[in-house]
Amino acid sequence: MDEVGPENEKIIVLARSARVRLSAAEGAAVRDTTGRTYVATTVALPSLQLSAVRAAIVMAVGGGADGLEAVAVVSGSDKPPQAEDLAAVRDLGGPTTPVYLASADGGVWARIDAG
Repeated sequence: MDEVGPENEKIIVLARSARVRLSAAEGAAVRDTTGRTYVATTVALPSLQLSAVRAAIVMAVGGGADGLEAVAVVSGSDKPPQAEDLAAVRDLGGPTTPVYLASADGGVWARIDAG
């Protein structure tokens, strides 16, 4: 796997912190093309279900982001993001947007492209 780099480490830490703070199943952080970051956790309400990735993208779009540089997902699962999550990443960031997958301790176990 490629070097994660300090900017991507930052979004991994933010995703992990959100997950821990809210005792959520999953935390995600995205960095837009201006360097701003948006963080969210899984939303599991009776009438609204959102993965952390899609919730973070909603936050980014609501904040005026017009593109993504990178995405980080922290969870206790070793499964890749759902197809809908990757589609949302592609919609805002394009098919080569890197998605870093990290375990609950923040260790990156995979880097995939949204494409």
